[in-house]
Amino acid sequence: MTEGCGTLYLCATPIGNLEDMTPRALRMLQEADLIAAEDTRHTRQLLTHFGIHGTLISYHEHNKERQGPVLLASLREGKSIALVSDAGFPGISDPGELIARQCIAEGIPVVPVPGANAALTALVASGLSSTPFFFGGFLPKSRKNRKEKLEEWKSIPATLILYEAPHRILEVLQDMEAVWGDRNMAMGRELTKLHEEFFRGTISACRQHLLENQPRGEFVLVVERGKPEKKEPQGDPLDAVKALMAQGVDKKEALARVARDCQVPKRELYNRLVREQES
Repeated sequence: MTEGCGTLYLCATPIGNLEDMTPRALRMLQEADLIAAEDTRHTRQLLTHFGIHGTLISYHEHNKERQGPVLLASLREGKSIALVSDAGFPGISDPGELIARQCIAEGIPVVPVPGANAALTALVASGLSSTPFFFGGFLPKSRKNRKEKLEEWKSIPATLILYEAPHRILEVLQDMEAVWGDRNMAMGRELTKLHEEFFRGTISACRQHLLENQPRGEFVLVVERGKPEKKEPQGDPLDAVKALMAQGVDKKEALARVARDCQVPKRELYNRLVREQES
């Protein structure tokens, strides 16, 4: 740790309902020498609501290369900085990730101050399995790049969580269905706000819902994991069983493993092995 340096506090802010602001986050914002904000006007409104009069500095996706060194210099001087995004936890799908990594590289303390998060809020209310889950953030804007990313994530053995903007949501759902098939999913919008809405169904049902109801607000998409792709057996599965047994694997375990990997009935493999051993 760099002696005499300050601390970077990653402070979560509400994603809608202001009652989700934590007492600890309020204290950090009151005590910090600087408050680095994604949108200073938006954050000023939040601070005013809670009666906080801190010194704001802008730090966002388009100025992070220029402002990052400014924040680091202040931290080296011993100043404490509370970093906030427009909503939720900084460092998740925003430039907070970069400044946190830079601080860690220099030995500057990075302290998370937890609170609201849209991805987890949607996940726990989705009705889909929460373990394991994979967070993908925003998909690429280009349709070509988006489909490539969807192909890459197609067989991830986990519930998938994505963010999406209202003006792209319909084409994204169309691409998801084309690449992943018509999986079950939950679609959340305006989370924790007055008009919070969850729609649960298949990808095609969600798309139809949005064709009938104009998309509004930021969306969180929670999509069920894909079914594992059937592995094509390489050669005779029975040869694979015998190879495992030759390596010292128990016969029962060898049969189970090959049956699972090659998608063939375990009983069929067992009968073939018995017949061969008896002949």
